[in-house]
Amino acid sequence: MRYLIFLLALLLCNDAISQTKKTDYKEAVRLIDIWLDAQRDFDKLPGISIAIVSDQDIIFSKGYGYADVEKKVPMTAETIGSICSISKLFTSVAVMQLWEQGKLRLDDSINALLPDYKLKQQYNESVPITLRSLLTHSSGLPREAAYPYWSAPDFYFPTTKEMTQKLKDQQTLYPSSTYYQYSNLGMALLGEAVAKVSNKSYENYVEQNILQPLNLTNTHPSLPKNLWGSKMATGYTALYRDGTRKPAPFFQAGGIAAAAGYSSNVIDLARFASWQFRVLNGNKEILRPSTLKEMQRVQWMDPDGKTTWGLGFVNFKEGGTAYVGHGGSCPGYQTLLFLSPQKKLAVSIMINAQGTDPGKYDISIYKLLDKAKEAPDTATKNINLEAYSGNYDSYAWRGETIVLPWKGKLAVFSVPSNDPAEVMSLYKYISNDTFRRVRKDDDSLGEELRFERDANGKVIKMFRHDNFSNKIK
Repeated sequence: MRYLIFLLALLLCNDAISQTKKTDYKEAVRLIDIWLDAQRDFDKLPGISIAIVSDQDIIFSKGYGYADVEKKVPMTAETIGSICSISKLFTSVAVMQLWEQGKLRLDDSINALLPDYKLKQQYNESVPITLRSLLTHSSGLPREAAYPYWSAPDFYFPTTKEMTQKLKDQQTLYPSSTYYQYSNLGMALLGEAVAKVSNKSYENYVEQNILQPLNLTNTHPSLPKNLWGSKMATGYTALYRDGTRKPAPFFQAGGIAAAAGYSSNVIDLARFASWQFRVLNGNKEILRPSTLKEMQRVQWMDPDGKTTWGLGFVNFKEGGTAYVGHGGSCPGYQTLLFLSPQKKLAVSIMINAQGTDPGKYDISIYKLLDKAKEAPDTATKNINLEAYSGNYDSYAWRGETIVLPWKGKLAVFSVPSNDPAEVMSLYKYISNDTFRRVRKDDDSLGEELRFERDANGKVIKMFRHDNFSNKIK
């Protein structure tokens, strides 16, 4: 009997160990590193930085290219930039802190909180514009304050006073709580509500109650002009037809700061993600777990049946996995931070240029991290797969072909590529520098991949379908 109890305890212990065993992301991180380095060149980005979080660990962070092209200032994971609309997450946290304290209610009317702002509701049948509708972008307010602050060359953002003075000249687009309409104006008004209810300036409130407690020392509700072009990246325009980009002017978001005025770097955004994982795991830390879960769940669905929103958070599904977070796009900068609460993974990306798509990198990175969980092929543990790794010349057809070890096989994919996880092929070792492709549909073996060495035994050439590519690095 004692033996059976001991055996059961041992099985339960082994099961617990297997469940808590961490995924080895080394090969995935290496592939992501090499892929981003290539994509930075092919996509003509001045600079890009990234941080990847697994729960409480930053498992990878790096910058590529330049924070300032003219001065040749390197882009690093510590480089600061505008995070634009990711600012809305911090404003939303501030609102929910005050909600937890009983100082406001989500169904409070914004007109009741800010009676001097004289918002015009053109639909008599409309329900009031509430804090909840502002957080979910369903208030019916127009997207922007009545100023052309997204227009070059000046990008003049109004002060809070200027913004509120023109509110009397604006009116709602729709009845409240009827349609989705993204609104920087609405989020800016939430910032004013935070200031009014807390009896502090918006900037002081978020510094004292969010940024400092979370030790986000490089995150602020403004841009540090004294660091611009050095520790803060210079922003650049979208590509012109001749393939060049021009520097974008420095700006401050002024009265729109609560919606789009913050600066940060990918390291701080990664720490912000780790904080969310801690809270979701049951730890009260500036917010209750139940409050953050409420913020991240779907609170609004547009009549189109596709657009969903939480309380300040974007939420969507990709491949059956739920993601929450936000993106940002301001003059010269595009950023994003998205988390998978289920997988406890997060990716933050910053690009110091417009006309780019950080989202395509984000989804591809998640796919590669998922593939890292696949079981390895142990039959090749004594084979030096590293000898074949490198970049091979395929410019006559597709650019460069990258070969890397992956789970006991070779991963082969071409750059440029928006989705290396999808396009890469895996090759199984056969013998004597020869591999065969593993089919994705049934794991049967396809064509050969053969390598050639020089007199010193160094791999110099790769053959596929009897055509060859020379190793270039």
